[in-house]
Amino acid sequence: MKMKDIADISRAKARIAEVLGSALVESMAVRTEHSRNEAHFGPALPDAVAFVRTAEEVSKVLAICHDEGCPVTAWAAGTALEGQHLPVFGGITLNMMEMNRVKTVHTEDMDAVVEPGVTREQLNEDLRATGLFFSVDPGANASLGGMAATRASGTTALRYGTMRDNIRALEVVLANGQVIRTGSRARKSSSGYDLTGAFVGSEGTLGIITELTVKLHGVPEAVSAAVVCFSHVDAAVQTVIATIQMGIPVARMELLDTNYAEALNHSFQMDLPRKPHLFLEFHGSETGVQEVAETLRQVAEEHGGSAFSWKTTMEDRNALWRARHGAYEAMCAKHPGRRSVVTDVCVPVSRLSEMIEAARADIAASEIPGAVIGHVGDGNFHAQLMVKDGDQADLQIAKGLARRMSERALSAGGTITGEHGIGLGKKDLMEAEHGPAWAVMGDMKQLFDPKGILNPGKLVR
Repeated sequence: MKMKDIADISRAKARIAEVLGSALVESMAVRTEHSRNEAHFGPALPDAVAFVRTAEEVSKVLAICHDEGCPVTAWAAGTALEGQHLPVFGGITLNMMEMNRVKTVHTEDMDAVVEPGVTREQLNEDLRATGLFFSVDPGANASLGGMAATRASGTTALRYGTMRDNIRALEVVLANGQVIRTGSRARKSSSGYDLTGAFVGSEGTLGIITELTVKLHGVPEAVSAAVVCFSHVDAAVQTVIATIQMGIPVARMELLDTNYAEALNHSFQMDLPRKPHLFLEFHGSETGVQEVAETLRQVAEEHGGSAFSWKTTMEDRNALWRARHGAYEAMCAKHPGRRSVVTDVCVPVSRLSEMIEAARADIAASEIPGAVIGHVGDGNFHAQLMVKDGDQADLQIAKGLARRMSERALSAGGTITGEHGIGLGKKDLMEAEHGPAWAVMGDMKQLFDPKGILNPGKLVR
């Protein structure tokens, strides 16, 4: 993809303005707002922002941009951590957040049809009276379209699966403006290629998602949570492995290292011992939850777990998970004047302890502070590396630490990312993970987007 000259983009903007009117915005304030990200990547300024409201408008905008060779990058809540939503080649940013209707809820079939700007919290608020909920919880109140595009997961994936497992069908606008539907509301199908799976995780490089049919789950009769600490990370991970091998049904199983425990104590007035911890949650019947929790307590104690603390009231559980989801901000608060470089990898659970200890040793030996946290029940862990704001030497150290984590994950039979995605940050590792299959991904990109206008510079190019 070559950068487009001013004339190409100017013609695209003029034609889009005829379709959208004042919903195409060129003010510097709005463009600047859409140039930022929560991670360490530099700003990338779009030439204009199109606030689209319908699939028809998306189709018309893409058809124009396809004609003019103008780059198009989708934007929703802006919470991606690998720069997926940054318009690095300028062009048009599609703001999808006004497409925010929950269109239909089919309670008997346990699915919902939603627009891409609907956030997970909005959907669950809408479902409160139905006895159903949408399970994928990445922490941030992300949009469902963005979560699908990055194949997000989060704390509940251990029990309920990732976005890949919770999407039944999509409506997608292709680069040339053609609108297609993939999948159906049926629970299974043997019909043709899995195009839904192709678009989930494609980071807006193959098409723009304009509608999702998502799976819902029944709200459990009973929920309880617990916290347990360990003298070292390996003991916590061995507890995780034993739990999985025994088939103990746990809804959430989160590991925090000592540095995160200290950060949560600082920001949330908790009194966690200065040790690694597991945060746990159990879903089921009243009796079932009690039995599972007691079994896991015994497993944890066999591996040296201590200070097992029950969280049975909704208030206590909410406080626990509010702290877990606020871990990122807590680390930032603990290190004022520094900015986060975040990364994640995913490995077979049997290699998890080794990988986490290697990452923690690497961080400890470096010149920057950091911490490790993870959805350890599925082998996914994250590192938050704190670099002095604007310090390029610190940034290079952090990038080196992140790269070594990825390389170790590949050597262990894992992947360079379990949920953050590729975006700008990990594209140079794709060939190392996928080999010739990465070239096949490039062929798919060429087929779906021959002019390379959709989110150029990401994932494959």
